[in-house]
Amino acid sequence: MLYGKTSALMIAAIASLACTLPVEARVNQRQDRQSVRIVNGVENGSLTEREAKGLAKQQAHIAAYEARSRADGPGMTKAERVRIENMQDRASHNIRRQKHDRKRR
Repeated sequence: MLYGKTSALMIAAIASLACTLPVEARVNQRQDRQSVRIVNGVENGSLTEREAKGLAKQQAHIAAYEARSRADGPGMTKAERVRIENMQDRASHNIRRQKHDRKRR
């Protein structure tokens, strides 16, 4: 029974850490994870070089918008954060779609 309580405490601690991360850090972590997904797709053959270039271009566009958003003030506004998250949602969908199509390297 101690194992179950310990696991529950660990899960609660991890969840609280995720909630305390600054918005900018969460945005950056998601960008990093998506970039790793692209690299992994190229390495395992589920993405062609052309698909990977298009996805990387989309990631660069998101990063450029994020940089502009941070440059115009002390941090991102809620509207900017929502737009970046929407852009990341579309990018994630595109990564999944490209990785699971029938094109192979």
